Amino acid sequence: MYHPDLIRHPDGCPALVLNADYTPLSYYPLSVWPWQTAIKAVFLERVDIVDYYDREVRSPSARLKLPSVIALKQYVKPSQFPAFTRFNLFLRDKFSCQYCGSQRDLTFDHVIPRAQGGRTTWENVATACAPCNLRKGGRTPKQANMALHIAPIRPTNWQLQEHGRRFPPHYLHDSWRDWLYWDVELEA
Repeated sequence: MYHPDLIRHPDGCPALVLNADYTPLSYYPLSVWPWQTAIKAVFLERVDIVDYYDREVRSPSARLKLPSVIALKQYVKPSQFPAFTRFNLFLRDKFSCQYCGSQRDLTFDHVIPRAQGGRTTWENVATACAPCNLRKGGRTPKQANMALHIAPIRPTNWQLQEHGRRFPPHYLHDSWRDWLYWDVELEA
């Protein structure tokens, strides 16, 4: 019987990585390892295999099914606060302009402009579309008569993970679904 996993190239078979408590290390970006890294971790006995693809790799002397879900044997304590990056900023602001709500041409804006002593910190930077950023210019939102939808804050990793769950990756293997989206209602 034909199944897409039987002909998929191994590079298209990443392994979902769970922490030792069987929760994903990260939702966004989703914690996945290339198949080679997953196999190496299996041989080094650093992970347990939770589920497999229907795809295998072969050597002259062995055949091995590719793991689709793996769990670390040792718990990795997540850091409380994420790195301050453009991507994490956009994720905090749910990929929308904090002035008009647009999701196009996103950039970031210093709420208190650098020219007025504003710093590049979580609490002073917000996602803005290019037109709003140009309209605001080197002024504060009050000076420009532009209100922020939500005041910028320093998010926790948990908050970013919650936001990331709203933006699932384009590819989710069926074997991953039981380990992602813990808050979905179960079918009877």
